[in-house]
Amino acid sequence: MTEETPGFGENAEKPDVPSGATPDDAAPKAAGPSTEEGPAAPAGDASSKTSAQDVGLTAQLDQVRTALNERTGDLQRLQAEYQNYRRRVERDKVTVKEIASANLLSELLPTLDDIGRAREHGELVGGFKSVAESLETVVAKLGLQQFGKEGEPFDPTIHEALMHSYAPDVTETTCVAILQPGYRIGERTIRPARVAVAEPQPGAQTVKGEAPEGAEATADAADEKKETGGPDEG
Repeated sequence: MTEETPGFGENAEKPDVPSGATPDDAAPKAAGPSTEEGPAAPAGDASSKTSAQDVGLTAQLDQVRTALNERTGDLQRLQAEYQNYRRRVERDKVTVKEIASANLLSELLPTLDDIGRAREHGELVGGFKSVAESLETVVAKLGLQQFGKEGEPFDPTIHEALMHSYAPDVTETTCVAILQPGYRIGERTIRPARVAVAEPQPGAQTVKGEAPEGAEATADAADEKKETGGPDEG
């Protein structure tokens, strides 16, 4: 006679199954993986990561700004050097042009002197006059300027004194005659004006009524002589 194992016989109770459900629904569900999230990470870790990223970005930004400032400074220095170079080139061009013109016109000064002397003597007439005036026009366009006038103060930087005298009607060293005119191009003097100068007459500036030194003593001695009737006779 066999013993029936409880729960495995015919009379074993069957689990309640809802109507309309499949047999699989009655089977106990296996324990699946838990969908619940684990414990949240501490807030301090996230903040520290964010702070580290900000520090890194700030450092990179500082490096970029430093590099930009250096490049900007280099560009400004380069631009200033270029402007200085342009000014030097322009100044050198003007200087070279003046030197070239001065060298050319220096060779024409004797001819201009001859034209001036001919004009003073009334010999500048006819075709010679037309040629001379054309030449003077051309050299004036090249920047040649004549200077030197009678009566102007003597300036050793632009005048060359060939004759010297004294005159009572001048108060300073004055050009009284222009022996040969001077010429310049711009601020460059090609040839100084050769002049005769006159200085004030020595003693001409003595104030009238003021007796020379020792004159008063001489006058007193003369008066005394008149009063005594001259030297005693023997």
